[in-house]
Amino acid sequence: MKSGMTQIQRKIKRKKPGVSAQYELLAPAGDFSMLSAAVNAGADAVYFGLKEFSMRQNAGNFTIEDLDEIEKICKPRKVKRYLTLNTIIYNSELKKIGEIIRKIKGKVDAVICWDFSVIQLCKKYKIPFFISTQASVSNIETAKFYKKLGAKRIILARELNLKQIREISKIIDVETFCHGAMCVAVSGRCFTSQFLFNKSANRGECLHPCRRTYTVKDDEGNELKIDNSKILSAKDLCTLPFIEKMKKAGIKAFKIEGRNRDARYVDTVVRIYRKALDKKLSKKEIENGIKELEKIYNKGYSSGFYLKMPTADDFARIEHSASKEKKHFVGKVTHYFDKINVAAIKLVSDLKVNDEIAIIGKTTGIVYSKIDSIEINKKKSDKAIKEQEVGIKVPQLVRKNDEVYVIKKK
Repeated sequence: MKSGMTQIQRKIKRKKPGVSAQYELLAPAGDFSMLSAAVNAGADAVYFGLKEFSMRQNAGNFTIEDLDEIEKICKPRKVKRYLTLNTIIYNSELKKIGEIIRKIKGKVDAVICWDFSVIQLCKKYKIPFFISTQASVSNIETAKFYKKLGAKRIILARELNLKQIREISKIIDVETFCHGAMCVAVSGRCFTSQFLFNKSANRGECLHPCRRTYTVKDDEGNELKIDNSKILSAKDLCTLPFIEKMKKAGIKAFKIEGRNRDARYVDTVVRIYRKALDKKLSKKEIENGIKELEKIYNKGYSSGFYLKMPTADDFARIEHSASKEKKHFVGKVTHYFDKINVAAIKLVSDLKVNDEIAIIGKTTGIVYSKIDSIEINKKKSDKAIKEQEVGIKVPQLVRKNDEVYVIKKK
């Protein structure tokens, strides 16, 4: 049996950990599989939340006890660890947030925050802190204020163009988003979810009602027919076509949004932007990168505020993902035979030769393979069905209970 590699693995070479000193590529980690995928794909840093005070409560998130395991994954690869504590903090939570910050000392490289209670606690325990985009820093005077306060970096407001970013980058190290979802409230201070469902975006509970289709009516019941019913749903950000302009704007850290996505999303985006930060891409390489990005979750792509003010073209025209591929769960790994690089898989759905698969796991991250042959009870077969256990060749180590998905075109 021969193992195959996807187009992503063939075309996007892994960087050696820690080699990029000029630009930092920062990847989201909503759970351990995403964390491992980010590290394996070449991220310089990962950002993640705990079960509490995370702006992405729907992500898997982590516990304080997980921080030691996160260190074991990140430290050998020289990947930095940033903890997000950037929700609104209430009086009744001050004791709890104080306990958390005391316990994380020495276990993370920096805290991403904006509430002054968290800032003061970071200073008390001598933990480096970055100012979250939630603070909406958009001018040099505010940047000077936070620098004087002790901030090592500012994640700037999303409403800035490249010229404005360049001016602020002369004051303090800046981080900006380079890829991923954008909130209709731009920098994220939206109250729609709280108003409709009592689930606050500013507490990490957003249900994304902005992504839905809406009809405009007046008080008399008259409906207004509009060209695009996704009037609150912004397209996703993609800066790959103008990444060289981003570099020249003085940006030190390039951040990928997506803690609610999955390991496949993280792997694809990190690999593509890793290559873009390490060298100047040719026009053809950018085109190929965009094609790969279109395969994973997206709502269409926009340049955000970086090049111009957004227009009607920067709003999505679909309610769900515009991705050109989807993954379908087919089973779990029951055993890995390391001497012959074969994974035994218990199927819950059919599998056949030439299927492209992705194997995702907590420690594995993500491994891609194309099925060239299947073995059932030591006999070769062109296909297998639900409930069968099969053996397939895989390109690298996978682990028991790793999930197996078939990648299909939509």
